Amino acid sequence: MAIADSVYERRSRLATTFSYLQRNPSLLFGGLLFFTLIGAALVAHVVYDTSLSQPLSVMPSQPPSAELPFGSDTQGRDLFASIARGTLLTLGIGLLAGSIGLTFGGALGFIAGFFGGWVDTVVKLFVDVLLTVPALLVLVIIASAVGELPPLGMALVIALLAWRRPARQIRAQVLILREAGFVKTARISGRGPFAIIFKEILPNLLPFLAASFTVAVSAAILASVGLEALGLGSQSVPTLGMTIFWMMNFSALMLGMWWWVLTPIAVLIILFVSLYLITAGLDELANPRLRRRA
Repeated sequence: MAIADSVYERRSRLATTFSYLQRNPSLLFGGLLFFTLIGAALVAHVVYDTSLSQPLSVMPSQPPSAELPFGSDTQGRDLFASIARGTLLTLGIGLLAGSIGLTFGGALGFIAGFFGGWVDTVVKLFVDVLLTVPALLVLVIIASAVGELPPLGMALVIALLAWRRPARQIRAQVLILREAGFVKTARISGRGPFAIIFKEILPNLLPFLAASFTVAVSAAILASVGLEALGLGSQSVPTLGMTIFWMMNFSALMLGMWWWVLTPIAVLIILFVSLYLITAGLDELANPRLRRRA
């Protein structure tokens, strides 16, 4: 009976999830688009020789064909291999920088919003001052001082400023929830502050945190592409940003090499559209006023 009940509960949860996704097309289509793109890049790593993303691997300046699905650039890189590797590398930068930014910013937001007082004043002032600093300019200066950045270094540089907006937004949400009835009940029952944060407030903010994480990943990807397009990334790593850098550096559009221009930009558009749809869907999940009813 226990096994049968467990199977029934699992099926019920799946049915409920599928039913909700039908009412939240942004989350459904965004997720399908995102995982299709990542799945295609992963499959390409298995069935295709991605080492051809290095210079002089194939005949240069070749248009798309059966042998070169996305063509090649002027330095003899197979663009299909470059896009397959670059998609995962660029997403990895975004995920790492977004994770670090959300973790640090979330910790500051929870502490400031829950404890209030002088702690909140100091954190709020610190965050507000840093929010006035133009992030891209600072990142360009840091990246220029450090030199060519590999993907890990790029992610860490971007993470230096990726925590500011999550800290402010999460603080605002915690300020609201700390006055909720269930939080006051937990305080009266004698629970400590961190027990209340982790067991009462955090579970109620999970959809909002998921949406914030998606936004942080999108911002980190955009920052990495911008820095790499300026030539501040590692020139031996075929990220999407570096593919765009080489495309601009060798004037692909003036040479009529449309495939070199189209492929990285098309992949970035798909990636950003999917992340935007996921964010919109998670925002709907987090905000009861936006939820669609069946």
